[in-house]
Amino acid sequence: QVQLVESGGGLVQPGGSLRLSCAASLSGFSLYYMSWYRQAPGKQRELVASMTSSGGINYADSVKGRFAVSRDNTKATVYLQMNSLKVEDTAAYHCNAVGLGRQYWGQGTQVTVSS
Repeated sequence: QVQLVESGGGLVQPGGSLRLSCAASLSGFSLYYMSWYRQAPGKQRELVASMTSSGGINYADSVKGRFAVSRDNTKATVYLQMNSLKVEDTAAYHCNAVGLGRQYWGQGTQVTVSS
């Protein structure tokens, strides 16, 4: 059974940092296009960052310069380093994997930025 398990969320003050992880039980992980999405209450889900199998990276304008996505194919894990967090970054963050004709979602991890 394929699983994407996110971790690393929590409560942090504005300006703080968090590192999210997404561990994937995916055969052929290195071939997957991995993304982080977020959804705040009452808002649409939005793409935060994505990374192709060849290392190409894309960020939402709202997080450029503050967030960094990376992956470790040997651990089948994708990371999201979040710095200079803002209140508006508060959301449930979900990991997404697309590849080999399939798509998978994780259950999400909550990030709350508040003083």
